[in-house]
Amino acid sequence: MARQALSRALVSAAWLSEAVRAGRVGPGLRVLDASWYPPKERNARQEFRERHIPGASFFDIEECRDKSSPYDFMLPSESHFAEYVGRLGVSNDTHVVVYDGDEVGTFYAPRAWWMFRAFGHKEVSVLNGGFKNWVKEGHPVTAEVSQPTPAVFKARLNRALVKTFDEMVQNVSSLKFQVVDSRPEGRFRGTELDQGLESGHIPGAVNIPFHSFLSETGHEKSIEEIQEIFREKKVDLSKPLTATCRKGVTACQIALAAFLCGKQDVAVYDGSWSEWFHRAPPHYKVSELKRSK
Repeated sequence: MARQALSRALVSAAWLSEAVRAGRVGPGLRVLDASWYPPKERNARQEFRERHIPGASFFDIEECRDKSSPYDFMLPSESHFAEYVGRLGVSNDTHVVVYDGDEVGTFYAPRAWWMFRAFGHKEVSVLNGGFKNWVKEGHPVTAEVSQPTPAVFKARLNRALVKTFDEMVQNVSSLKFQVVDSRPEGRFRGTELDQGLESGHIPGAVNIPFHSFLSETGHEKSIEEIQEIFREKKVDLSKPLTATCRKGVTACQIALAAFLCGKQDVAVYDGSWSEWFHRAPPHYKVSELKRSK
């Protein structure tokens, strides 16, 4: 059963609950809570201290990032990532399961999943349905914070999975890869503010809001449903694809959805709209609001 899970980007709550009960959480299986919320709304670390999956550690996305960047949550260096996850007991041989406690089911966990993959780690899965459904289904929780034995993790950035601002600018004219934007439609179109920023999108991008891939319960939709969503938007999964959003988080939901369909090479534009808005020339920011003025 464990071997079967390693080949999947998703694991079920039932599978993980069995692993917890069997005492398999340890050097070979690490569970990470990658929750993050706006500070005025919820406190992810405090909620973790109060209740989490037994044996889980807190993956602090505020700590595991490039703090020198003016943009939120940019990838850290290889050495920073390796040192950070090593302290969480993750080695290159560890199966990592990530989850978060967002009410939609899964929000930040795919970002952590993509970060591991970007740094060369293949044995990483997202808990399908997130902590919300873990609790709803009656699986065990604890307030006990475990202290994992530190491990050695060697990180090597797979640059094919990360797009830079310059690469995105070049693609506007070259069209070497498709671009899918996972933000809500209003922000993509430019008709509503994007967390304080004027909104809009990169020329040529297609909009598929990330929640399109989630069911009403917060689980990932079936592979057939996901494939149909991509088809309806005329996104060809046989061709190069890059995902973008506001700050490189929900873009990872696009990467995860495509991965479930067998496409394992979706890149993420790490800076996303937060960088594009500040650096791209005006005519490279498509907005219906501007056109209506």
